[in-house]
Amino acid sequence: MSKIRIGIVGYGNIGRGVETAINNSTDTELVAVFTRRQPDTIKIKNPDAKVINISEAEKYTDSIDVMILCTGSAKDLPTHGVQFAKMFNTVDSFDNHAKIPEYIKNVDISALSSGKVSIISIGWDPGLFSMIRMISEAVLPDGKDYTFWGKGVSQGHSDAVRKVENVKNGIQYTIPVQKAVDCVRGGKTPLLTAKDKHVRECYVVCEECADKNKIEADIKNMPDYFSDYDTTVNFISEEEFKKNHSKMPHGGLVIRNGATGEEKQNNHVIEFSLKLDSNPEFTGSVLLAYARAAYRINKEGMKGAKTIFDIPISYLSPKSREELISNLL
Repeated sequence: MSKIRIGIVGYGNIGRGVETAINNSTDTELVAVFTRRQPDTIKIKNPDAKVINISEAEKYTDSIDVMILCTGSAKDLPTHGVQFAKMFNTVDSFDNHAKIPEYIKNVDISALSSGKVSIISIGWDPGLFSMIRMISEAVLPDGKDYTFWGKGVSQGHSDAVRKVENVKNGIQYTIPVQKAVDCVRGGKTPLLTAKDKHVRECYVVCEECADKNKIEADIKNMPDYFSDYDTTVNFISEEEFKKNHSKMPHGGLVIRNGATGEEKQNNHVIEFSLKLDSNPEFTGSVLLAYARAAYRINKEGMKGAKTIFDIPISYLSPKSREELISNLL
């Protein structure tokens, strides 16, 4: 059986995470990494794959089954998602929740025009957590769900920090407010704002002579990322950044509190949690599973932009339906 041929666009943290997932997979193979940098400056782990300038991607439409887009949500994916859907089946991790409806409409137009499938906003949130929220709400319609992220590194928010003018490097930690977590775990259903549930802590290395006050204001006032939260911006040296902020842990949980019975007298709590040593490697693994699904559903004639809600769950696995039923059901 031939392997699913994968391309990667962007070779940052998530791109490297996808490559690791491919190297650990039995049914996929990496064909090429596409980059905006000089290809000869990129050293990938797979000796059989190529590194190609992103401008050459169109030449590979016949040799790549699914392109996994690993560029940033803040500025890159709104363009790349539309651009690559015109040529390839794609999967991406677009994570700006507020702009997903607009994004999927734009990608859908491109994917329908090419007859391809584009699965958007895949990761663990949006992604797996989205699916858990949907299932929990379907099972316990009389209830309320809560999502907490962290403590850990948000790749999308960190990318947004690094896009701020005069920022050389940056990282953002999302930290849940423990009082809020304990309240919800206790079965209560409080009304919580974004600020009530999380704080955001940024560590920034800036250019020499940069206006730190402006950088701090640009970060704190960034809509959809920081403006609705209590955000702290810490300016540090490159040495301190490399020493203390080089790892990428993360995690989070989805909790739904609901009631059943004629008098709503029986209370139930659904909780799904993740604890990740490497956010990008886990995200890369989720992306690859959905690349497998994208390949399969396109082979069956499906096209257009899809979300995690649209994909049959069995299509994520390399195992056959019979194996899944026998081993996991």
